[in-house]
Amino acid sequence: MSIRLANMGDLPAIEAVYAAARAYMARTGNPHQWVDSGYPSRGLLENDIENNHLFVVEEVGVVHGVFAFILGADPTYAVIEDGAWPNDRPYGTIHRVASDGQVKGLFSKAFDFARAQCDEIRIDTHHDNKTMQHVVAKHGFCRCGIIHLANGDPRIAYQYSKEENP
Repeated sequence: MSIRLANMGDLPAIEAVYAAARAYMARTGNPHQWVDSGYPSRGLLENDIENNHLFVVEEVGVVHGVFAFILGADPTYAVIEDGAWPNDRPYGTIHRVASDGQVKGLFSKAFDFARAQCDEIRIDTHHDNKTMQHVVAKHGFCRCGIIHLANGDPRIAYQYSKEENP
């Protein structure tokens, strides 16, 4: 598998990956995270592409996964409840990770990519997204508390620190 920046020509494949991910979430007890809203919107994906934040994961030229990776402070993470961030060092954030379910190890590939960019990585997920909670714990992320999206929805927040996971 390889990772590259997404481009506008990838949008149909990216949208198909997100559709597969929404269907998976609905089948596995997470029917509200993206399913009800059709998230992420095409406009958000286009914005991510224009800002060089969206990446695709390919195997033999076929897009099987997608994620956003953004370096720098994320305003959503400015306030955390029921816990605390382990440090205030600069970080990158992984957002909107999705797979079409056809390949194994997609999150590991995205995580390795992010870890090569910076030593501190944050991510959040819905309370019902047991798959993502398991995967981030497996990769050394620690649960830090609860953050709230711009619309007020709560998310479980995690941070990986290279210092604690050499």
